[in-house]
Amino acid sequence: MDIIPGLADVPVAHTKICLLDGKNGKLIYRGYDVEELFEKSNYLETAYLLIFGDLPSKVEYENFKKDIKLHSRLKFRIIDVMKNFPEKAHPIEVLQSVVSCLGMFYKKENVLNKDYQYLSIVKLLAKIPLIIANWNRIRNGDNPLEPNPDFDYVENFLYMYFGQKPTKEKVEILEKCLILHAEHSMNASTFAAIVVGSTLADPFTVISSAIGALSGPLHGGANEDVIKMFKEIENVQNVKKYIDEKLESKKKIPGFGHRVYKTYDPRAKLLKKMLENLEIKDEELKNLYSIAQEVEKYVLEKLSHKGVYPNVDFYSGLVYKYLGFDEDMYTSLFALARVSGWLAHWKEYITDNKLIRPTEIYIGEINKKYNDRKV
Repeated sequence: MDIIPGLADVPVAHTKICLLDGKNGKLIYRGYDVEELFEKSNYLETAYLLIFGDLPSKVEYENFKKDIKLHSRLKFRIIDVMKNFPEKAHPIEVLQSVVSCLGMFYKKENVLNKDYQYLSIVKLLAKIPLIIANWNRIRNGDNPLEPNPDFDYVENFLYMYFGQKPTKEKVEILEKCLILHAEHSMNASTFAAIVVGSTLADPFTVISSAIGALSGPLHGGANEDVIKMFKEIENVQNVKKYIDEKLESKKKIPGFGHRVYKTYDPRAKLLKKMLENLEIKDEELKNLYSIAQEVEKYVLEKLSHKGVYPNVDFYSGLVYKYLGFDEDMYTSLFALARVSGWLAHWKEYITDNKLIRPTEIYIGEINKKYNDRKV
């Protein structure tokens, strides 16, 4: 029996949620091209589409927003728990821990119950932005802010995170970023979600496990590494030397290449276009953006013939930096977006659930004797 390392290209489920066409560089959510959603939709509407199967009517959307607002609070004991975390804890570790804690505060019911599913979905969508925003304030010595009932979902998140009403431009930028990161087929964190979900564990445990998978450097964190790379390069004159050294030592270049896409990642294309239209005033960001443009140009000269192109992480960190987020928050922003995709796959999989129980091939020794052990 052959082993496929990493289960590469091994189908594990049927889905109606996402089509990832790596050959043609297309990403489809429930039949809609992500580019159209990027231009016309917003994050909550896209989340509804992914989770429930189609874009909501006006009434459905308003009810969905109202239900999320209703649950946009964290219990004081959760806040107390967060205040006892070490200040240097990575935000993604905090997010995983607190999402896991949430499940202890709510009655566990049969996860196949549709009402319980809906309520859990609403609670997770409502509370994850609060956790991220609250942690940013707590670790900086500030008290968390209460959500503003007059603000919409993304606007409220930015308000609670930064402590002031965000501009319309910044709200629109983050809406678009969250749409692009909301779903991406059967990746490591989504697989983790359905593995745990297949045991009929509660949805808070399911999402906590997905966040845990995202915390690993081979899945999340690449956009943080991209910004670190740009800073190491320092200026455009150093780009060729830096990239040549990476290639000669056969080291991965952050933000390039993808397990599925063998052409330009459509999400990276849209983020690149977004950056081109921004008026960047911050000198550090201007320099990093110039370096990024030169890195892309030179790496494509060297590697595009091998199907290596920029992925979503290459430009997303620059956009988040423009919005003012600290670099260690980028993976948590990924999770904020992707929770809708995780919930969609969880909900879809358990509808026709089968416990995921693979096997393995033993290649160790047999017939060893206890008394023959080393003394």
